[in-house]
Amino acid sequence: MTQEPTRRQVLAAAGGLALGTLLATGRRVRAAPSAKIESLSVISKQPHLYHGWPTLTRRRGGQLVLVCSGGREAHVCPFGRVEMMTSGDDGKTWTWPRVVLDSAIDDRDSGVLETAKGTLLVTTFTSLAFEAVLKQAEGYKPGESQAWAKERLAAWQAARDRLSPAERRKDLGVWMLRSTNGGLTWSTRYDCLVNSPHGPIQLSDGRVLYAGKELWKKERNGVCVSGDDGRSWKWLAEVPTRPGDTAAEYHELHAVETAKGPLVVHLRNHNKANPGRCRTRLVSGAFPHTCCGWRTTGC
Repeated sequence: MTQEPTRRQVLAAAGGLALGTLLATGRRVRAAPSAKIESLSVISKQPHLYHGWPTLTRRRGGQLVLVCSGGREAHVCPFGRVEMMTSGDDGKTWTWPRVVLDSAIDDRDSGVLETAKGTLLVTTFTSLAFEAVLKQAEGYKPGESQAWAKERLAAWQAARDRLSPAERRKDLGVWMLRSTNGGLTWSTRYDCLVNSPHGPIQLSDGRVLYAGKELWKKERNGVCVSGDDGRSWKWLAEVPTRPGDTAAEYHELHAVETAKGPLVVHLRNHNKANPGRCRTRLVSGAFPHTCCGWRTTGC
């Protein structure tokens, strides 16, 4: 059986954005991967740029929609923007990327969902992590081995200075955009309370559920829900921390609804007390009233 590549190998092979067409062959077991890679190809039309954290969904009509943080110079930079590409032939060919959102600071991880009503929901968050990188670069003297080219330094400074320091801090947030016409037009961005790389999920009862991290405020993790097709969101429950852990080191939550009803919420754990371990929570079908607690699984 073909060995699955690691995430790092896929990114290296594809210059930051690749799509492998995967056909499931059965349940995952520990001894061997459960999928065979049929193909691996670069779909970016701009391979010189860094495309980060893509999310893919298939619409009911069959169209594939991919969103990512595109236009980037690197993993951390001030140029990130939310881009969308589509395919009408099962991924054989892809459209030129369309910019869905380009704020004045860095737009990062992007998720996408088509709701039961056919609405596209795209998520992202804004970040100022690039400021620390730029401050360090500004401290290098010309001629030093780590000094940046003056053109690169000027570009980063120009991007930063589109807003004042106070305006940049005010622009931080977790954001959602809606399209009710298949992505032809989009709403302005609005606060969706939390963020996770791959966005919310559609529940069988008609609600939309978003397990994620509340950034820039309380730095808490939890679950939010929308009863109006993603227009508005309300906080539902906070994820408790395991003894010895801190909520700040829980990241990148994602939820799925099982066929029998319970929800499974998985997160990435960076706490030193349990390195290299993830946490999974099973929530009962009576969600959100009861749950059967936390299980710890290896990554």
